[in-house]
Amino acid sequence: MYRERETPLLPGAVLWDRGPAAAAAEQRVLPDGCTDLIWCDGLLVAGPDSRAHLSTTPPGTAFDAIRLPPGTGAAVLGVPAAELRDQRVPLAALWGDAAARALSERVAGAQDRGAVLADVARQRLAAASGAAPGAGPEAEPLRRVVLAHARNGKAVAETARAAGIGERQLHRRCLALFGYGAKQLAGILRLHRALDLVAAGVPAAEAAVRSGYADQPHFAREVRRLAGVPLSRLR
Repeated sequence: MYRERETPLLPGAVLWDRGPAAAAAEQRVLPDGCTDLIWCDGLLVAGPDSRAHLSTTPPGTAFDAIRLPPGTGAAVLGVPAAELRDQRVPLAALWGDAAARALSERVAGAQDRGAVLADVARQRLAAASGAAPGAGPEAEPLRRVVLAHARNGKAVAETARAAGIGERQLHRRCLALFGYGAKQLAGILRLHRALDLVAAGVPAAEAAVRSGYADQPHFAREVRRLAGVPLSRLR
């Protein structure tokens, strides 16, 4: 069984876990702009996806994880988000064997593994010094501006003006923070807005218009491009 919960240790983050399944299962994970730190008999990083990721889980596999809010993964993990885009890598590849092993042992012995992951993420986010591009405290105002504009479907030029930088610089900094540019981030968030409406019973045509698509065919094309399947199958 899969479940999610919020954590007071890191506002905006989501703790999730999934118990062991009796049989192998395939999941289609949609891009959401987030980075996940996952415990599964070891620590794994799932970078921000630009398209759907198909994951096959062997029988008996269980997970405990934290889903970091968009734009925070670089600070927590210490590398630009673009380096992790569409990647699944062991934490040891980023932090080294000793540091990854120490955290793995701590998580393995914890009663609440998600809380341990959240505490570590909170500490690293607070201590971020900017060693990784886009990871320092100075990046937070930009992260907030870009996210707010992306969620409201604002144009890149308008976002750049609000941030007080040029469009090219905005793109470079968004790559470091989010793993992709502001326009791509906005498209991913728009897809989720529309899918949430459809899941709530709103007709697809209405969900498309309310989410900022030109029409239902535009929405359908974006579903196929980002999710890899038509809306009827995604449902």
